[in-house]
Amino acid sequence: MIMRSADPPAKRLSGATQGLRVSLVTDPAGLVESPPCDGVRVCIHAGPPVYAVCRHGSQQHRGTIMFGDVDIIPPRTAASWELNGPDVDLVVTIDEALLRTVVQDGRRDPRGLEIRSRFQIRDARIEHIGWALMAEMESGYPSGELYLEGLAVGLAASIVQNHSSFARDPSPVRGGKTARRLREATSFIEDNLGRRLALGDIARAAGWSVSHLTPQFRRSIGMSVHQYVIRRRVDRAAGLLRTGTLSVSQVAVEVGFCHQSLLARHMRRLLGVSPRDLRERAS
Repeated sequence: MIMRSADPPAKRLSGATQGLRVSLVTDPAGLVESPPCDGVRVCIHAGPPVYAVCRHGSQQHRGTIMFGDVDIIPPRTAASWELNGPDVDLVVTIDEALLRTVVQDGRRDPRGLEIRSRFQIRDARIEHIGWALMAEMESGYPSGELYLEGLAVGLAASIVQNHSSFARDPSPVRGGKTARRLREATSFIEDNLGRRLALGDIARAAGWSVSHLTPQFRRSIGMSVHQYVIRRRVDRAAGLLRTGTLSVSQVAVEVGFCHQSLLARHMRRLLGVSPRDLRERAS
């Protein structure tokens, strides 16, 4: 059994953004437990698919976690995961004080704030903010305090507006035919990142036509299929580079880039670092 800290070690954002902490956490297969903490934990899956039984307090959910799936763990709630393989999560912890400030700014009573527990949801805004925070973390926080403060407030506002007692729809639907087909599409992408991917192949895997796949994907995931594939290739490459066992050129081929220069270009754009820099930091 692995005991994950309720507040994983991470670089604390100073000044006005002290209410938010971010870390990239890798857990092995098996039981992982995380004790309660005072903040709200947002866990964004950042690795290959893994089957898990997840528990937040007395609530439980089981299923295959896909890249970009979001879990939200309310304050003072213990959590655990029974994993059938290694798991990588971007964990963002938000202090309740920041959430209450957002509620007050909206001229509402923060005493009525209650955060909803969420399992494996899709939320494009939370994903975008999470990846921006991850890119800042990877590159050593070069954009400054004002940028980080904006991300922190944006994330807190998204949670209040969509995943709290103040949300318009307190019980978003996770299932349905569209959700299942999207998971088929993203699962196919995960299984085939290292080879050439075509829209037609991805659409067939999901049981859609290309004309149905493209708008549904952008609407639900928040980016185009092409952008998603590039993002996944870069993130998988980053994971491989952190292990330090493969050269940059080998990693590029492994994740589906025809040349390491393409990997370097997209990694600098998305993560703010070069493949060589990331590999050297891991050594």
